[in-house]
Amino acid sequence: MPTHHYDVAIIGGGPSGTTAGSLLKKYDPALRAVILEKERFPRPHIGESQLPALAPVLDEMGVWDKVEAAGFPIKLGGSFTWGSDQESWDFNFYPEELFQDEPRPARYQGQRLFTAFQVERAIYDTILLRHAESLGVEVREATMVRDVKREGDRITGFELDSGETITARHYLDGSGSPAVLRRAMGVVSVAPRELRNIAIWDYWENAEWAVHIGIGGTKIQVRSLPYGWIWFIPLGPTRTSVGLVCPSEYYKQRGLSSSELYHAALKEQPQIAHLLRNATARGDVETTKDWSHLSERLVGENWFLIGEACGFADPILSAGMTLAHQSARHAAYTILELDRGELDAAWLRSWYNERNRLNIGQHIRFAQFWYASNGCFKDLKENCRKIADEAGMSLSPKEAWEWLARGGFSADNIGLARAGSFNVAGSKRMVEHFFGQALTYSLEDYNRFELNLQGAKAGFAGSLIKGRIKKVPCYRRDGRMLPRAADYGIVLSALERTSDGQGIMDFIRGTVGVRLAPTDRQTLLLRALQALEAMIHDGWVTTGFDPRRPKIELPPAVTPLFRTTAEGEQAMREKKSSQAG
Repeated sequence: MPTHHYDVAIIGGGPSGTTAGSLLKKYDPALRAVILEKERFPRPHIGESQLPALAPVLDEMGVWDKVEAAGFPIKLGGSFTWGSDQESWDFNFYPEELFQDEPRPARYQGQRLFTAFQVERAIYDTILLRHAESLGVEVREATMVRDVKREGDRITGFELDSGETITARHYLDGSGSPAVLRRAMGVVSVAPRELRNIAIWDYWENAEWAVHIGIGGTKIQVRSLPYGWIWFIPLGPTRTSVGLVCPSEYYKQRGLSSSELYHAALKEQPQIAHLLRNATARGDVETTKDWSHLSERLVGENWFLIGEACGFADPILSAGMTLAHQSARHAAYTILELDRGELDAAWLRSWYNERNRLNIGQHIRFAQFWYASNGCFKDLKENCRKIADEAGMSLSPKEAWEWLARGGFSADNIGLARAGSFNVAGSKRMVEHFFGQALTYSLEDYNRFELNLQGAKAGFAGSLIKGRIKKVPCYRRDGRMLPRAADYGIVLSALERTSDGQGIMDFIRGTVGVRLAPTDRQTLLLRALQALEAMIHDGWVTTGFDPRRPKIELPPAVTPLFRTTAEGEQAMREKKSSQAG
């Protein structure tokens, strides 16, 4: 049988495979890339809810307009019953009272920069696959990779079920949970024992949307039960994904069929039961294991793991597709730089492995915290205790915050104090909500701040911009990284000029620019101060107090990230009253 040679061979035509293929062809049209997909599209898939961090990747791929034209619901956040009681609260990407009606399809600008989609994967994945094909990626559907040929840590080819052999200079594993390449290379993936859950779901017609915001805007619903939680994700005007997640051990102990447990759960949760009272189920309940896991390494001599083959973070934070797109983007950038030969190849591979493992690992860390802190899990108290014990996490508010922040706030987005989809303020607010107790900011207790680089080594991080990986100077110490970029860069520059809190504030205000709108200036000021808070926590800054000088006062957030559902409903009533007046 013949052998076909490419520059890049990709297993899997899902979001990670198509992201990598599209970006490779965008930035190097002469590059020969092939996607080998075992199914024939369209095909159904679970994992329908996105985060706003995914949208810029779609825009860079050139596919955002095509996804928007499909008319998927606009996700502005989520409504949760999660924590110490059954009170409903919202996690907002963009406050509903600020969301303006606009015709669809809309442009990727303005308010849409802060939103996400809720997608029917059969449609969404097909859009992405056909888009990659339109850019010149060869797509071979109904094509199974039967064997991965290797010599040591180097792949020498893929043997297909047809008997053909595919060879390439670079190989990508975007096969998802089967992890065809990862398993063939003997790479171990570690799964936290107490986050081994199962998901049971079906699709419903004519369920009511719990939230209507403007034209096409809504929020997912997440509702806790004593033994798990239910998702409710509108996918279009009539179709809704509704699923149950619970520990696999609990499922075995109940002794019910998956369908019996699923329908019993929907009846037990009053809000979900109300939304489904006039709806009709498809009647084909599906199940899958939903285990968080992280591969011990993501890169080899001529291969990369992307998407779920790298790892998976529990779906409670809706991070699956975002992590898949981001890792695939980074892999594509790395291959492009390897081909240019201008940057050290070992550093490029090491940075890919480090950044993406940290990112996935931090999302898993947040999921562990969410489960261990959910007082609604009455039947899972012992399981939640084991999660905390396994993670080495105490559950007092201060110690829980210390444990969360220990994962670092610089891996998710270089230069920004973010981790696990949350910034510092969002992480603190989440801890406060779960425990019902306020957490103070360290920077508010002091007014002297000294940069502490003792024992730190100078190195580089990588920033991905327009098809290039830019080396960003950074400091490293004890597994922590401090990049000289964006918010961290601003604070570093301030600390190199002054240790006085007021002087630092004045420098930051002068840096963010006077020509911006007041709300934008305040947002950038808050971001920089959150970077300072993260630097204090990580030991990059030592603090002191001079009674002759004022303390730093943290300005209020421009828009609340977390609030009760009742507060959001009140804000909408006030908006409607104002419009009527």
